[in-house]
Amino acid sequence: MALSDPEGKLASPLTIINCKDDIADVEAVTDIISQQQVKQVIVGLPRSMDGSLGKQTEKVKAFTQKLCSHTEVPVEFRDERLTTVSAKRLMRAANTKKTKSKAKYDAIAAALILQGYLDEKH
Repeated sequence: MALSDPEGKLASPLTIINCKDDIADVEAVTDIISQQQVKQVIVGLPRSMDGSLGKQTEKVKAFTQKLCSHTEVPVEFRDERLTTVSAKRLMRAANTKKTKSKAKYDAIAAALILQGYLDEKH
């Protein structure tokens, strides 16, 4: 997960939710929404390189539907193609310690997805 600054200009990685089951995961997300006073949720939507939707997309949409039934905060989807690749490149460019942690890349990818959204809004 990622959050923006209060002005909605800069996204930063926040945390990683280790998926357990939908009930626990929705609770973890809604807790963050409440604690951080989130006003908008941006969900990365996995697409194939040709833009088509696959099984993972359906899983994300189903989870998002459950999330929406537990919060009144508006939710919007964003294409997440290549964000993990971009996160890996960004970490290499920053000369960060080499890691094989998918979770670390996912947190940075979440920030990239949110930053793309913020950039379009400003």
